Amino acid sequence: MRIVIAEDAILLRAGLVRLLTEAGEDVVAAVGDATSLVAAVEQHRPDLAIVDVRMPPDLTDDGLRAAISIRGLWPDVGILVFSQYVEERYAAELLAGSVDGIGYLLKDRVADVSQFVAAARRVADGGTALDPEVVSQLMARTAKQDPIERLSPREREVLSLMAEGFSNQAIADQLVISTGAVEKHIANIFMKLDLPPTEHGNRRVLAVLHWMNQ
Repeated sequence: MRIVIAEDAILLRAGLVRLLTEAGEDVVAAVGDATSLVAAVEQHRPDLAIVDVRMPPDLTDDGLRAAISIRGLWPDVGILVFSQYVEERYAAELLAGSVDGIGYLLKDRVADVSQFVAAARRVADGGTALDPEVVSQLMARTAKQDPIERLSPREREVLSLMAEGFSNQAIADQLVISTGAVEKHIANIFMKLDLPPTEHGNRRVLAVLHWMNQ
């Protein structure tokens, strides 16, 4: 398989190149920053990109954000994130769609070279390789996620106007949409905030309380 490696630690980058080359794979590029990663993938269209999370230029989550861009532009390129960190927000985004051709391994938990090479090959072939610790942290994040985050931008606008005391008609006038559209958005808000119809509770008030408590 043809591989692009993105790792800013030069010794680790060289080690990955050597390891994969000795395993019979073709490393077509090895770069040290997120911008060069995207350029290398565009140029070589590899089977797999091995990507660190924290890379220049910002040394935050540049590598993972670049991986998401690559996934959108060239979905046939396998992505294997190889990092010390679980960057929950962008990891969740990377894994939000199909996980075919996606891997996320933690450097400190890879104890066997042959297992790493096997995982890389599996991802390049369209399979999945996820460290259980990554899965655990992302599931915990989902469990504690603020329900407001489930709302679409338009639903947030509607709920914000509800919180200001606007009626459905006033919301419709404000957003230049029909009252029927407003009612549909409100129904979706109730559903996403887990507010089923009850005999005593006012779902509109409860939804507004969710908004005010975020």
